[in-house]
Amino acid sequence: MTNSSSKYGEFALIADLFAPLAKTPGAFGLTDDAATLAVPRGHELVVTADALVADVHFFADDPPETIARKALRVNLSDLAAKGAKPIGYLLALSLPRNVRYDWLRKFARGLAKDQREFGIALLGGDTTATPGPLTIAITALGVVPKGKMLRRKGAKVGDLVFVSGTIGDAGAGLALLKRKARTPKSLIARYRLPTPRLSLGFALRGVARASIDVSDGLMADLGHIAEVSKVRVVVDAARVPVSRGVDLIAAVTAGDDYEIAFTAPKRDAVMRAARKAGVAVTEIGIVERGEGAVLRDAKGREVRLKKKGYAHF
Repeated sequence: MTNSSSKYGEFALIADLFAPLAKTPGAFGLTDDAATLAVPRGHELVVTADALVADVHFFADDPPETIARKALRVNLSDLAAKGAKPIGYLLALSLPRNVRYDWLRKFARGLAKDQREFGIALLGGDTTATPGPLTIAITALGVVPKGKMLRRKGAKVGDLVFVSGTIGDAGAGLALLKRKARTPKSLIARYRLPTPRLSLGFALRGVARASIDVSDGLMADLGHIAEVSKVRVVVDAARVPVSRGVDLIAAVTAGDDYEIAFTAPKRDAVMRAARKAGVAVTEIGIVERGEGAVLRDAKGREVRLKKKGYAHF
């Protein structure tokens, strides 16, 4: 079908496309106004939310499957950085009236694929029409053993600073798409489809002292840790893991990496956790007395950055 989704009505769209995603008993097949959710004994509920807007967080003509999966994964990345296990999510869609039914069917197919991969299900949400751009708001729910959630606050002087994966791939992929380039496909894929580091988050419980997912940019997000922990985070520019051909300064200030940046007191414990999770982790700096997050070159000089990361306002 290629007809406009507005011809089908909200409840028909929910029944056809989204009710099949609501697999847990407490979602009631999306036939009620709310859902119920049981939290395992000895655990706490972790809640996070992100909204993605067309031509701000993704291109409106991106494949609908990858748009759906990115919207879900950026929320799962928040849970990963907290050491939480995802258990479900809520979805709110604000749809322009020209959105086609076939587009929504592919969007739902993308969600279904990631639900299978990450072992979660849709719990509920809302659909509305909008005269503005397509907007996708997801609230993700996870659980963590009581008192074990990783926070931004907690970095201590003397801690080592680490980051997972490579930094700047997504920013480079975005730059390519803006130029209408189609290669390297690996960088474009990193922008369109991030990988939430859930296994690493689990392994870092009791190992990391402070943790954050890299969404706004490495230096900006380490700055958030520095601010709430009341410390200074120093990053060694030469140690930051970047892919071949990716500019370092662009890499540390670009967003959309969705890697985990964290501090920890013991290198060996971090490396054991990384091996257990099967995720590459690189030591990139140290926590000192002071404030803010700074980048230093090989001679120990601070690298001046025009910006530390992406800001909406």
